[in-house]
Amino acid sequence: MRKKRVLKKRLIQDPRYNDFSVERFINCIMESGKKNTARKLLYTAMDVIAERTKAEPLEVFKKAVQNAAPVIEVRSRRVGGATYQVPVEVREARRLALAIRFLKKYASDRKDKSMSYRLAAELIAASNGEGGAVKRRDEIHRMAEANKAFAHFKW
Repeated sequence: MRKKRVLKKRLIQDPRYNDFSVERFINCIMESGKKNTARKLLYTAMDVIAERTKAEPLEVFKKAVQNAAPVIEVRSRRVGGATYQVPVEVREARRLALAIRFLKKYASDRKDKSMSYRLAAELIAASNGEGGAVKRRDEIHRMAEANKAFAHFKW
């Protein structure tokens, strides 16, 4: 082995919910180093979720991330001059990263007043098993299912 393994950067928990995944989401939303703005945006979205669903916003968030996270995906693998789409299982860290990315993208694509309202709507939809992020996850699963014949190329 030529290089040392890269150490994972330890995240601090977010101040309101004391949760690592919420902090990851805030870091993903953040643009130009404006973490306070990103925090305000997410916390406003959480307040809107609490108002609309009458449920614990952290539970809705966790369910949304869980529903948007793909379990299996396809990876390109070259075998004898041909490229195959090989279905592989997704690692836990990547699963969370993909779910956060999907939620952010499909929230910003929505039509609503502000980003916090869009985010709240997408999180509620994802927690109910609907919305763009969950559709994207289903699309990835469908592609993996279609290429199941090439699973033996996984190594």
